Amino acid sequence: MATPEISTRQGTAAARPDPCAALLYVCAERGILSPTLPAERAEEEGRAYAAVHGWRVVEVLHDPYGEPDPQRREGWRRVRQLVQAGTAATVVTRWPEAVAPGAAADLRHRETRWLQAHGVRIWYSWAPLAARQDQR
Repeated sequence: MATPEISTRQGTAAARPDPCAALLYVCAERGILSPTLPAERAEEEGRAYAAVHGWRVVEVLHDPYGEPDPQRREGWRRVRQLVQAGTAATVVTRWPEAVAPGAAADLRHRETRWLQAHGVRIWYSWAPLAARQDQR
């Protein structure tokens, strides 16, 4: 059976996102004493957050921290590809700065709007932000 399609504002067809599937995006600065620890913690936290909400993590995407424009990062470009394919209705990441740093908030807002235009919502797994989101 063919996957139903929806039209986006750009005029291209995209598959309807799977409401139970989530993409986990990790973009964390390397630690000084333990270089991989921040990314490992972000992934653990994101998986736990997805599980609490009943979402199935279908792919984990990683990028090194530093490039402010998400569209110049390989992992984030993969997020966009998967969203366009309708792979997931949710992107989970630790905090807004994982998408783009505070000084580049316009880039983060651009990506959030793009996700929303494709029927996908971004959720933040860091406890203080998660608690505020979950109250809505």
